[in-house]
Amino acid sequence: MIISIQSQVVHGHVGNSAALLPMQAHGIAVAAVPTTLLSNHPHYPTMRGRVLEAELVADLLRGVEERGLVESARVLVTGYLGSVENGEAVADFVVRAKARNPGLTYVCDPVIGDEDLGIFVAEGLPQLIRDRLVPHADVLTPNQFEFGLLAGQPLRSSQALMQAAARSRGRTAVTGCMLPDTPPDHVETVAIDGAAAWRVTTPRLPVRPAGTGDLFTGLLAAGLDKGTAFPDAVAAAVSSTYDVLDITARAGSREMCLVEALAKLTHPTRLFPPVALASGTAEA
Repeated sequence: MIISIQSQVVHGHVGNSAALLPMQAHGIAVAAVPTTLLSNHPHYPTMRGRVLEAELVADLLRGVEERGLVESARVLVTGYLGSVENGEAVADFVVRAKARNPGLTYVCDPVIGDEDLGIFVAEGLPQLIRDRLVPHADVLTPNQFEFGLLAGQPLRSSQALMQAAARSRGRTAVTGCMLPDTPPDHVETVAIDGAAAWRVTTPRLPVRPAGTGDLFTGLLAAGLDKGTAFPDAVAAAVSSTYDVLDITARAGSREMCLVEALAKLTHPTRLFPPVALASGTAEA
């Protein structure tokens, strides 16, 4: 079982609305806890609904505990939190959950922003994520911009990424990487586990729908839940995400075509392999 604490939308695929189906497609039961209930993501002219009250989120999480789901879960995922108050409630839950189930793998997607959009979360959330969630994470899944914010400086090379990851306690998968030696018209995900690192390189597609990172994190969580080795789980998640984006681009869709790509969530057309990365391949 996976416990997934993220946003939820009526239309489109972000947060749990992007991550839930991929996890279920892998045959995994998911306890999905919303931090928001919105009509759609904010890249539309209008958006209805709201960030949920922290009291409600905390109450739902208490219900998760009362049903014994913490003890039966193998993976816990957190994503978009919506407010500092929700972040505090979720952080408290993470601490309790890790204490109740020491074998629980906590996957933290530190949703903060992106290179072209900047920081798009509530004031105070980046600091809360850095100080209260990241220290407990077994796996981090930031994009390159977010990882730089958490590290306190831009991270433009593989060596800089590895040095920043070495300061955290767990494994890290950095998405959307553009490094000095990244091939033209390609994008990379860098997976780091202690002194070992791998890169997964894919062509850059002419589409950028919202929720891609949430999809990747859901697929990675599914792989980890099934016991797949970290670099292989990252590679499989990247490969299925690529297929979804390829189908989305061909359809000309504004939203990810998750249902249309359902079979690719478990069996990608092509597996982009993880390639071992030496720590000195690029200068910081």
